[in-house]
Amino acid sequence: MKYLPPLNCIRSFEASARHLSFTRAADELRMTQAAVSGHVRMLEQFIGRPLFYRAPRTLMLTEAGNAYLPAVQRALSQIDSATGQLQTVRHRKQVAIACPSSLATNWLPQRLRAFSDQYPEVEITVHATIWSETTEQVVDLRIAPRHKSQPLAGQSLGEERLAMVCHPDFLNGAEALVSPADVRRKGLIHILNRQELWEAFARHHGIADLPLVQGLKVDSSNVALEMAVAGMGCAAILASLAKSHLQRGLIVEPFQADIPSGWGYDLRPGELPPTWASERLSAHLLKKA
Repeated sequence: MKYLPPLNCIRSFEASARHLSFTRAADELRMTQAAVSGHVRMLEQFIGRPLFYRAPRTLMLTEAGNAYLPAVQRALSQIDSATGQLQTVRHRKQVAIACPSSLATNWLPQRLRAFSDQYPEVEITVHATIWSETTEQVVDLRIAPRHKSQPLAGQSLGEERLAMVCHPDFLNGAEALVSPADVRRKGLIHILNRQELWEAFARHHGIADLPLVQGLKVDSSNVALEMAVAGMGCAAILASLAKSHLQRGLIVEPFQADIPSGWGYDLRPGELPPTWASERLSAHLLKKA
C-alpha cells in the first residue's frame, strides 16, 4: 500500500474540506490551526496537486480536492465503523461457556457464583455437553475432559483425584464398610467411560479380587452420583464432581486417599474472539481450579 498518506493528514483534509476552514477543523480535531494547515500541505505534497484555493478569509476546494473528498470520507467512515464493531465485541459483557454436564452441575456453579459476585454486570450462558461431545453453539470458552495420555489442549484445570463414595447408611449396621475391600459386599457402580477408576482404587488399596466388570453400569458421572445417593452401590468418581453431594451429606467418602484418577479438564478458547469478560472468567476459573 505505497499510496497511503498519513492518517492525520487525511483527517485534517477531511475536516478542513467539510468546514472550509482550517480554524474550525482545528477546533474539531483538537489541534492547532498551524498543525491542521501543515497536515494539508503535507498531503498536497504527497499527492502532487493542490487541494484548496487559499485566499484571505476564504478556503475553497480545487477540482482535485472535490474529487478526492468523497473517497476520503467513505474510507474514514468504514474505518470508524469497523473500529466501533471491534470495540463493541471487545467490551461485550456476555460469556458463553461449554463444558461437560457433570462439571456444569457439580463443579461450575460455585465458581460462577464467586465470579458473578465480583463481576455482576457479566451475563453468563452455560451449554452442557454429554461426554466429550461439543455443542453446536458458538461459545467464548470450552472445558473438555482429558486423560493424562492425551496432549494438553488449552490450559489445564488440574488433574483430578479419585473419590470412592457411597450412601451414609453404608457405614452402619452389620454389613458396614470398615475397610476398602468391603465395597465388594455393597456392589460397584461403573461409569462406562471411566472404567479405569475402580482399577486405580483396587491397585491403591491392594484389593486383588475386586469385581471390576460386575455391578451397575451407567453412562455419566451424574447418574452414578444419583445411584449412590439412592443406595445402589459404591461409585468411583472424580473428586470434584462428588464435592457438592458430599457437602450436602447425600453421600460420604469413607476411605479418603490421594489416588490420582488419570483424568483432568482443559480450559480453552471457543470460537468467539476474546473479550474483556471471557478473559476475566478464564483467569477466575484457572485461579480457582
